[in-house]
Amino acid sequence: MNRREVIKNVALMLGGAFSAPTVMAMNHWEQTTQVRGNIAIFNLTENQQKIVAEIAEIILPRTDTPGAKDVGVPAFIEMMLKDCYKTPEHQSFMEGLVSMERVKFLELNADEKRGALKLLEQETKKITGKITPFWRLIKELTLLGYFTSEAGLKASFEYVQIPGKLENIKIKPNQKSYAY
Repeated sequence: MNRREVIKNVALMLGGAFSAPTVMAMNHWEQTTQVRGNIAIFNLTENQQKIVAEIAEIILPRTDTPGAKDVGVPAFIEMMLKDCYKTPEHQSFMEGLVSMERVKFLELNADEKRGALKLLEQETKKITGKITPFWRLIKELTLLGYFTSEAGLKASFEYVQIPGKLENIKIKPNQKSYAY
């Protein structure tokens, strides 16, 4: 069983904790021989790529562990949107990026950037409907890209290949959780 199959099965076991497009992404890799004609052309400008990278890094910054940029999350986000999402989500994502361009997001200082994202998150909570809003898309894809990368997984969990017997243990301060 490969990593994508495991992730897909875990997502299904979690009762849909990941969105349907995420599960679709896992299916995409299994069905690479089939041509998918329903995917619209989705391209980000260089400035929009920088905005995506900056937002991802604010969500998961570099500390003593790698940040979102370090593990390639911005490229992952663009790939997922191109390959796995449809036109309504493309439009929602582009509208969010355009609004970030309008406020000159890249020119803001660190506190102003965080404030703009907090405001965006508050406004996203008010949105209801079938289309996934920009903030939810970028946050979900940032987390998915980070925690499915090797560096992100190793930074967050203690990987034990052969764990032995299952027993309850007390986690010591600063000890990582285990991933079997």
